[in-house]
Amino acid sequence: MATRIRGARGLRPASPAEGGRPPLLRELLLVTGLFLVYKFGRLLANGHEPRAFRNADLVWDAERALHFPGEGAVQQLLLHAEPLIRAANTYYAAVHFPATIAFLAWLYWRRPAHYVWSRRVLALVTGAALALHILIPLAPPRLLAGSGLVDTARVYGPSVYGAVPETDSMANQFAAMPSLHFGWALMVAIGLIAATRSPLRWWWLLHPAITLLVIVGTANHYWLDALAAAVLLGFALLVVPSPGQSTATPAAPDAPRVPRPRRESAAGTGAVPAGARR
Repeated sequence: MATRIRGARGLRPASPAEGGRPPLLRELLLVTGLFLVYKFGRLLANGHEPRAFRNADLVWDAERALHFPGEGAVQQLLLHAEPLIRAANTYYAAVHFPATIAFLAWLYWRRPAHYVWSRRVLALVTGAALALHILIPLAPPRLLAGSGLVDTARVYGPSVYGAVPETDSMANQFAAMPSLHFGWALMVAIGLIAATRSPLRWWWLLHPAITLLVIVGTANHYWLDALAAAVLLGFALLVVPSPGQSTATPAAPDAPRVPRPRRESAAGTGAVPAGARR
């Protein structure tokens, strides 16, 4: 109500932090631009295949030294039935982008302040991930010969990557760390939990849980890829103020009313009323 009153008086429009919806065209251009920067920025890491495989060996050895569960154990669970592994491949290929877009669209129309917060967090996580993709090229476990893992997307389908990673001009297959599949899925769950009040909202955590199972079971990512994404997301959540932490400048209060001086009564001052003078 206070926001409407201020807007009606012409003092200032409602800001996104107060629940105002940002311009749709601007947001479409902004989100599309950020996506294109990330998409083409990943290609800058192409041409570093030897270093990507060396890094993959280091990650694999580090996971074994830290006693991480083997990625192969998860993959064997999915390989028990061909429909299950095809479903996992489809989830990896078809859910990542549409789920994130639907999440942002719903927040834009229903929870504008949470939309702005979530968009900023996702942009920060994606930018940091892009920097790591360029600085630390990493071959996924499906391309690591010593892992003994199956490239399930290539064998069973569907696949979003080219058959020859070195010549795949549409995607950089050597940008495994961090896993934005997991980072974005985790933010979708956190954002919906924060923006809703239903007791069932915690079920949204199934999305990152299933995503983690899929990215590891299809041999597209290591455990450490998901861990790196979670760390980046945690940092972004600390840096970007949540909708409950208002950073907007408060509106200037209305000018205080100056009390009018009280007129002293004739009885109180001892003055003679003018009408009594003759």
